[in-house]
Amino acid sequence: MRGQEPNAGCGTWQPSCNLFSVRKWIQPEYPKGCQVDAHHIDALIEPTRVHGSLYTDPEIFAAELETIWYQTWVYVGHESEVPAANDYVRKNIGPQDVIMVRGADGVVRLMLNRCSHRGNKVCTEASGNSGTFQCPYHGWNFRTTGELIGYPYPEGYGGRGQLDLGLAQVSRVDSHEGFMFGSLSPDGPTLTEHLGDAAGELTRLTKLSPTGELDLSTGWLRHSAKANWKFIHENETDGYHPQFVHGSIFSVADSGIGALYSENSTAVTRDLGNGHSENDLRPEFRRLGQPLGWFGTTADRLPDYVAAMQTRHGDATDEILIEGAPHVMIFPNLFVAEISIFVLQPLAVDHTVQHVTAVQFKGAPDINKRMLQQCIGSVGPAGLLLADDSEMYERNQIGVGQRSPEWLDIRRGIDRETTDEHGHLIGGATDETGMRAFWSHYRELMTHA
Repeated sequence: MRGQEPNAGCGTWQPSCNLFSVRKWIQPEYPKGCQVDAHHIDALIEPTRVHGSLYTDPEIFAAELETIWYQTWVYVGHESEVPAANDYVRKNIGPQDVIMVRGADGVVRLMLNRCSHRGNKVCTEASGNSGTFQCPYHGWNFRTTGELIGYPYPEGYGGRGQLDLGLAQVSRVDSHEGFMFGSLSPDGPTLTEHLGDAAGELTRLTKLSPTGELDLSTGWLRHSAKANWKFIHENETDGYHPQFVHGSIFSVADSGIGALYSENSTAVTRDLGNGHSENDLRPEFRRLGQPLGWFGTTADRLPDYVAAMQTRHGDATDEILIEGAPHVMIFPNLFVAEISIFVLQPLAVDHTVQHVTAVQFKGAPDINKRMLQQCIGSVGPAGLLLADDSEMYERNQIGVGQRSPEWLDIRRGIDRETTDEHGHLIGGATDETGMRAFWSHYRELMTHA
């Protein structure tokens, strides 16, 4: 409970001269075997602020891996990345190396990339097609189901078929609209329960495909940031920063994006529950009433795509093309940014990799080409948006390591939040409703595990 002292040996409390603080946490040197407990985490998260040690303490990071990344549902990959039997791609659940493979039976499985003999990686290529995986260390062979086929010199094990040591499976696997999620825990909420109303945002994205399907097989960029994963998560639905961090490119490109994130914008920030949040820009797009305005173009420039959408959706086409793609952060690691998909991979308390790809719609080559170009232009190696954001993540990480002030403020807009017709808290376009949604769910997981 808030206000209780931490376990003996895990730190001390001291009075604080900070006018906004009742207590001051002195980050401890943890004795060997000391665990970050619920009381410790609870004391570091308040409704309008969070303690800086949440981004810098390696003990907290280790606890997050066990409690969040290895317990909850984590986005792993998309079914379109393994379209044929025996197609595979290497993915991850946090630092865990995962093989996503479609078996000969058509089932997509997730397995840990670790030989059950001596721990070597059985899959070393980023992607490919193979009916088996062979460990390079001692030649053990496994089917795409994870089953152990055989091992050299079987006499040493009493003959063939004497071992039952298949590859470890991710405990639970499920999908929504082709988005594959995995949980390393055999128990817990279903994927449907975890996604809640965020599932509707993935469905909204697929509606923009004239076939109702996505194709996320164009390849992934990997951006390494010297920052804690939570800084990146917070940034993805922070509507307060775009006009400042990205102001230069918005002005040069004569972009209307900046105006979407202003005090005059009718867009809202929404807490979707379970740590998910979105920047809902639809109110602005509806006000403007321009099909494909969300994509910075007009219907006459993409006639084939518009015609295919009309064939599929009929009279609903204009509404779908006006409202556009979602801008949603799905806890803990999937970010859909209209035309790009980001996947967060925490590797250390101060090291996160973002995997990024372009959204592509099956059956829509004309818009796909432009989406790929825009994705590369914004988040590619020389991209003009992600470079700005990455600089901010890393500056935040450096700054939070300073001794004072100890707390980070997340109060923006808290007094003007309202509730929508579905019971979700909503704030203005620049409010920190999404951050508070994240920290509320984070606190629940970390203190009630």
